[in-house]
Amino acid sequence: MDLYEYQARDLFEAHGVPVLAGIVAQTPEEAKAAAEKIGGVVVVKAQVKVGGRGKAGGVKLAKTPDEAYEHAQAILGMDIKGHTVHRVMIAQGADIAEEYYFSILLDRAERNYLAMCSKEGGVEIEQLAVESPEKLVRYNFDPNNGIDADAAAEIARQAGFSAEEVPALVEAFQKLWGAFAAEDASLVEVNPLVKTGDGAIIALDGKVTIDENAAFRQPGHADLVDESAEDPLEAKAKANDLNYVKLDGSVGIIGNGAGLVMSTLDVVAYAGEAHNGVTPANFLDIGGGASAEVMANGLDVILGDDQVKSVFVNVFGGITSCDAVATGIVKALEILGDTATKPLVVRLDGNNVDEGRRILQEANHPLVITADTMDGGADKAAELANK
Repeated sequence: MDLYEYQARDLFEAHGVPVLAGIVAQTPEEAKAAAEKIGGVVVVKAQVKVGGRGKAGGVKLAKTPDEAYEHAQAILGMDIKGHTVHRVMIAQGADIAEEYYFSILLDRAERNYLAMCSKEGGVEIEQLAVESPEKLVRYNFDPNNGIDADAAAEIARQAGFSAEEVPALVEAFQKLWGAFAAEDASLVEVNPLVKTGDGAIIALDGKVTIDENAAFRQPGHADLVDESAEDPLEAKAKANDLNYVKLDGSVGIIGNGAGLVMSTLDVVAYAGEAHNGVTPANFLDIGGGASAEVMANGLDVILGDDQVKSVFVNVFGGITSCDAVATGIVKALEILGDTATKPLVVRLDGNNVDEGRRILQEANHPLVITADTMDGGADKAAELANK
């Protein structure tokens, strides 16, 4: 889950990372009051989970509370790359002497963690990595060891900081690692990490992604969810412990196993080329258990998507046999009753497939169409969605 900047700021502050004052506002009046409370020059910053806010006009300097009011009035409701601004953060102005870049992230390719640092912050890091890769230090480290004082000093030295600059950076790097580890993050990025006129190191802007798989030991993370920004279907699926991602197509997809579902998306997209470009409407992995309740929850989510015109259920029986899956489908349709109105193409294969197909044929549900192959099922589902 990606956090808003103000949430990242609060998380940094809780772990001792040096930050400046920041207050969230949802109205121009609240923005003015926040500017009055902070005092001096402030920055009005759009709170959306996307980059490029400044270029889009979502970051404005305000020298007075009245200016903060005017900027907030202009920014609230703004569309930034498809994200509507519902709140702004009024941030204390900073006396910036220099801007740096620092981040910690999960490096899946190396199967450990990666710290990145550059003396050139405040710019698009992707652009810097391409145009001047020698200016971006990449430091892999073992998560069991973390970033201790020696590792932090080595990162700073490799990035080209002087011996006088290293001690303050070491402290900041270690505290950012502490926040990363304590919050089960997969990304902590500060751009820019600034040195002020008096030599202080401040995290001026933060981007944090936390691992939702760690929710069982991070109960406080539930408070960070912005339900108003969540897709209602994804929220419903999440409430039912379903691995669901909404897409833009018209063929609903249900499968067991992420690899199989991903393959199904590709096959449906390919089949859809022959049916006016029909594409998948979602990713939905019901996992190893296809009980009637799980299947009903999955179908309920998919059928609740107005864009869906047909559903392709593609299951390979393994630990959960095909007869159990077929029974789940039949009972799920009984549970859903009249709310189930869209055709289901079902392809079963694997453990006890003959019995599974027999159960579906015997049930003879008017919405269910069986397919012998994955390609055939995908083509039929695409054809039905195109009608």
